[in-house]
Amino acid sequence: MKNSKSKKLVVILMGPPGAGKGTQGELLAEKLNLYYFETSKIIEEAFNKAEKGEFVKIEGKKYFFEKEKKLWQEGILCSPPFVTYLVAEKIKELFKMNENLILSGSPRTLYEADRVIPLLEKLYGKKNIKIILIEVSSRESIFRNSHRRICELMRHPILYTKETANLKRCPLDGSKLIKRKGLDDPETIKVRLKEYKERTFPLIEYFKNRGLKVKKVNGKGSVAEVFKRILNSLSAK
Repeated sequence: MKNSKSKKLVVILMGPPGAGKGTQGELLAEKLNLYYFETSKIIEEAFNKAEKGEFVKIEGKKYFFEKEKKLWQEGILCSPPFVTYLVAEKIKELFKMNENLILSGSPRTLYEADRVIPLLEKLYGKKNIKIILIEVSSRESIFRNSHRRICELMRHPILYTKETANLKRCPLDGSKLIKRKGLDDPETIKVRLKEYKERTFPLIEYFKNRGLKVKKVNGKGSVAEVFKRILNSLSAK
């Protein structure tokens, strides 16, 4: 499946922690000429550009960048309306630049989906939105996350597989591979899995109710095997 900028396309990758959404998202972006849409980077960029005292007014309420940044720095989720505002503005900006998108693990909440999906449908067309659910078991998720590493320089996530088990350096930028503290501890992963199940399944039902097809892909196996399955799923009618 090849994509040109003249043909509109949005790919949304869903899946539990450790499913490999980030890895597959980067591969798909390169293969299909898509803009890899990372919500966390968009939020960070907005904080870096914000002036002291700057805020956005959403549904009559003010959301101050400094306050949201404090939440973000403490590891607490930013307010859904604030995140949704930034995501929607970035989508509109990228659409004007004629960019097609791949969203990895976003939208994360029903609040966000209820505002972002209609926007994507309006700009790109419902028929051009493809949703892939990468499925892995809870046991596999815990194993992958507890063995996962990131690189020191760019924080690239390196999925644990037979091919990557002995890597000492990031294959993308050459920096040292390290383990994430806290987020990838087994007990923390169980909490993240619980949150995923509570948030994601309502979203899947939401997509179906809007007439959007959710295609399931087996996430077990090598990165290349899963990538091939995703490409086949995207190409299938």
